[in-house]
Amino acid sequence: MANFYNDNPVLKHYLNHPLMEKIVALKERDFADADKYDYAPQNFEDAMDSYDKVLEIVGEICGDIVAENAEGVDHEGPQVVNNRVVYAEGTKRNLDACRKAGLMGMAMPRRLGGLNFPITPYIMAADIVSRADAGFENLWGLQDCAETIYEFASDEQKEKYIPRVCAGETMSMDLTEPDAGSDLQSVMLKASQKEDGSWVLNGVKRFITNGDADIHLVLARSEEGSHDGRGLSMFIYDKRNGGVNVRRIENKMGIKGSPTCELVYKDAPAELVGSRRLGLIKYVMALMNGARLGIAAQSVGLSEAAYREALDYAKDRKQFGKSIIEFAAVDRILSDMKAKLDASRALLYACSRYVDMYKIYDDIAKERALTVEEKKEAKKYSRLADAFTPLAKGMTSEFCNQNTYDCIQIHGGSGFMKDYRCERLYRDARITSIYEGTTQLQVVAAIRHVTTGTYLNWIREMEEMTVKPEDEAVKNTLVFMTQQYADAVKAVTEVEDSKFQDFMARPLVEMAGHIVMGYLLLDDVQRNDDLRRSMNVYVKYGQAEVAKHADFIGNFKPEQLKDYLYEE
Repeated sequence: MANFYNDNPVLKHYLNHPLMEKIVALKERDFADADKYDYAPQNFEDAMDSYDKVLEIVGEICGDIVAENAEGVDHEGPQVVNNRVVYAEGTKRNLDACRKAGLMGMAMPRRLGGLNFPITPYIMAADIVSRADAGFENLWGLQDCAETIYEFASDEQKEKYIPRVCAGETMSMDLTEPDAGSDLQSVMLKASQKEDGSWVLNGVKRFITNGDADIHLVLARSEEGSHDGRGLSMFIYDKRNGGVNVRRIENKMGIKGSPTCELVYKDAPAELVGSRRLGLIKYVMALMNGARLGIAAQSVGLSEAAYREALDYAKDRKQFGKSIIEFAAVDRILSDMKAKLDASRALLYACSRYVDMYKIYDDIAKERALTVEEKKEAKKYSRLADAFTPLAKGMTSEFCNQNTYDCIQIHGGSGFMKDYRCERLYRDARITSIYEGTTQLQVVAAIRHVTTGTYLNWIREMEEMTVKPEDEAVKNTLVFMTQQYADAVKAVTEVEDSKFQDFMARPLVEMAGHIVMGYLLLDDVQRNDDLRRSMNVYVKYGQAEVAKHADFIGNFKPEQLKDYLYEE
């Protein structure tokens, strides 16, 4: 099959974004590792060449192995044997290939066995893996959990666990329970401290992705008598120590190669991460933000797969004597799919660059004091990462669902059959707007950046960009959409009714998202003319969506809310 990196030139476009030069210089501490490790880059060009070569390996493994195994894994799935998970044979081959290629722990420091990659090329790898098999991305991508160990665990814990992840051991984050889904404050898995100071865990966890992993990050209640988030702490559980059994694997609609487990903890030995009582308030929030960026990458990869399947079928399928792609109705669906895909990817990599910048500055701050200018820049990117992460997760997952739906629509009756890949893509996509925080919860996280002006300030800065003469009309359209958005925000925030503001939150967040994605594509087109068609299509689409929301908000009176909402 094709190399899933080389056959998609837009990935190189994002890998070579102008901000990457600064990201790489900061990540490499001006290439201080060059004399310590023979595989460490000597300069920026050397680093970029390294990312490019590793992504080629990812693309080859995904095209030749992971994608080829995907259908078999979907049919076979994992099993529980003697309270342990046994992966499907294809999953075993996938993991073996990734381990042998050194693709585990990619973002971890070299001193701990990693490749020291910035987040952006790592997320690019996740995008590629997801195109091949979204279910496998859930296993491979949980190496993200090592980032939480690196950020918050002790030096001894880092040196104990991170090299194991880099060598290929798997991870999981054990957060949810039968009575605690999105409401993690309700977690009741009990952490008890013994007389010698060690900890044991008792209770049940549910919906745990890759729940029989080698190394687990576990949210547990450490404070006797507590009932909210302040009584929760974070722990590391090592499967080698025993004490956790897999009760069952959930029978899911999609991502079937990824075992979603119910776990029973019985006096399971565990190690406290960081400080007590900060498990949810600090550590899980950081963990979830990383996971949400990963789901955005998964969504983009699925959108890519859906678009390609739809395009190939539309070219090959003939009706009434010609290929169905020649019919305007089908051509329009494909254009919309491509535009949503390219807009999603633009947002994904803008977000990953912001996350890179703030995380690198956080890491540097542990080594030395930041300068005044660095502190200012770190604060700026931290805020942007906080604003763009829920926006990226929410928008890309919704577009992923729309694109896989449209992929089946283009296939017609054939798309409803399991003989075609699009049927699996559709099932796999549905979870992206649910797990790691539903779209509704992403709106809750994003709305404060609407009301405090984070998105609008970013948009106003983008209005200052100089564009090619042929793009002035698109820019003027975005300026008009921005005024509609600003007026809608004002109209909603002037009403002193929290229920009304909550009701209007999603339209406002979506308006911001459409304008942000439009500007990102406009900026991309100044460097890459291949994205011009998608920019034009997406801005037209976004213009209609913003106008729809502006009309709804402008014509909705607060007193009508009682007639709209269902209340017992």
